[in-house]
Amino acid sequence: MRPVAGCLALVVAMVAACSSPSGNGQGPAAVDLTVYAAASLKGALTAARTAYAIATPSVSLTIATDSSSTLCTQIEQGAPADVFLSADESNPNRLVDAGLADGAAIGFAGNTLVVIVPTANPAGIASPADLAGHGIKIIAAGAEVPITGYATQAVTNLANQPGYPAGFAAAYDANVVSNEDNVKAVVAKIELGEGDAAIVYATDAKASKKVTTVEIPATANVPATYAGVVVGASTQRDAAHGFLTWLAGPDGQAVLATFGFVPPS
Repeated sequence: MRPVAGCLALVVAMVAACSSPSGNGQGPAAVDLTVYAAASLKGALTAARTAYAIATPSVSLTIATDSSSTLCTQIEQGAPADVFLSADESNPNRLVDAGLADGAAIGFAGNTLVVIVPTANPAGIASPADLAGHGIKIIAAGAEVPITGYATQAVTNLANQPGYPAGFAAAYDANVVSNEDNVKAVVAKIELGEGDAAIVYATDAKASKKVTTVEIPATANVPATYAGVVVGASTQRDAAHGFLTWLAGPDGQAVLATFGFVPPS
């Protein structure tokens, strides 16, 4: 017969094990989430990763950034992401419509557009109207990159502003000398003086010390809405939803605000 003291010790050990969230007395099991995110989110998500580690120690984030359209295609092809954070709503909704997301897309941030020029501004660009000038070299992104859609709409809006030259949009298009993979690559070319101007997100202009900003009038500016989804193939969907909810909530918004992002429209 087992001694009473031995039985009591066994019961206590079993109760302690059952009361532990992981069953081993060491707290929740560690989770590493892979987050695919728009290039313009890189700095903000680095800070968010630190803040989230404090709020949720059991969850760590591995962040990969590129053009939203490129990342969306990679997810469609089976890339092992848990969360997708896009600089637009159309790419996340593309995954939703294809049955590749777990739940609906959630808006988590907003942005606006500005024109950037090299700090020395060798082309003497003083307003967006100057983007149509002869010989101006404009750096843009590829057709599928979200910033291109926003910039195209902004150029159309500018063309309808009082005082803008006839044929402004066509002249702007003729001045585009390169199409980069993502908005960070666009900014880098302007920083290096390889172009005279570019239309980028206000947050990217704020993050660079090597460019000068030329404002786009509010009547022509285009608000950008960033949205995210949990990837349907994720094996950590509960944790992924937890992070996306946190990012869209007050704590995540506070981190994003320090980088110039605004709440989604």
